[in-house]
Amino acid sequence: MKIVFIVLAVVAALAVLAWVGLRIQPKPFPAHRMPGGAVETVPLPEGLPKPVDRYYRLIYGDRIPVITSAVVTGRASLRPFGPVALPARYRFTHEAGKNYRHYIEATLFGIPVMRVNERYIDGQGFMDLGFATDEGPKINQGAALGLWAESAWFPAIYLTDDRVRWEAIDDDTASLVVPFDEGSERFVVRFDPQTGLVDWMESMRYHASDSAAKVLWMNKSEAWTERDGRPFPLRGSATWMDDGKPWAVFTLEDIVFNADVSEYLRARGL
Repeated sequence: MKIVFIVLAVVAALAVLAWVGLRIQPKPFPAHRMPGGAVETVPLPEGLPKPVDRYYRLIYGDRIPVITSAVVTGRASLRPFGPVALPARYRFTHEAGKNYRHYIEATLFGIPVMRVNERYIDGQGFMDLGFATDEGPKINQGAALGLWAESAWFPAIYLTDDRVRWEAIDDDTASLVVPFDEGSERFVVRFDPQTGLVDWMESMRYHASDSAAKVLWMNKSEAWTERDGRPFPLRGSATWMDDGKPWAVFTLEDIVFNADVSEYLRARGL
């Protein structure tokens, strides 16, 4: 009986310790060392679907910035292995509409316990979790959708990239068609009828290289802030329909536009 009590006490203590460790946030990454570049603007195109036109007028007005790159830094909550969410910090580097690199550190007690190096360059995706890697045509498809979903931090690219087009659905919904390989992929974009801002972006995506079929992948705009006096995405989540709850929630802390990321994009780590 005494041994059972000791075992239960140890288990309880470990559970409390883990609970505490999961609530300690990692320190933020240091500021990105490269300065942003000049941002030119172009006129808002005419003939956009009604909710799309309203959205762009809210976030940009009648002039659209030309974004060539973005370095996005912040902290996150991730569920890489199941129900337990790990605190994390991240830096996503984009050559807008073309390539990206992800660096993520999942932590416990603020200490990295998993480092993720992921990239999508020249149409090829590669994921390195530190203990396992994954690549192949289905990873390429998922990575391409990830590139365009993350471009919600700089949605001007959906207008300035001539490979992308918007198609009308109804007063609060539109279809966003983006390039992939020799064809295209499609997001259903749902706008909040009250605010006019993007609420959901939904697409059909492969989980992994051995996925038998695509699964509905849902990206939600969870919170907004302001930048230069206009709405700007602050927090977003990603959910697989077959899971039913967010596996990742990303909160923005810093963003740099139009820096020269040509070398940094092909690096590794921070």
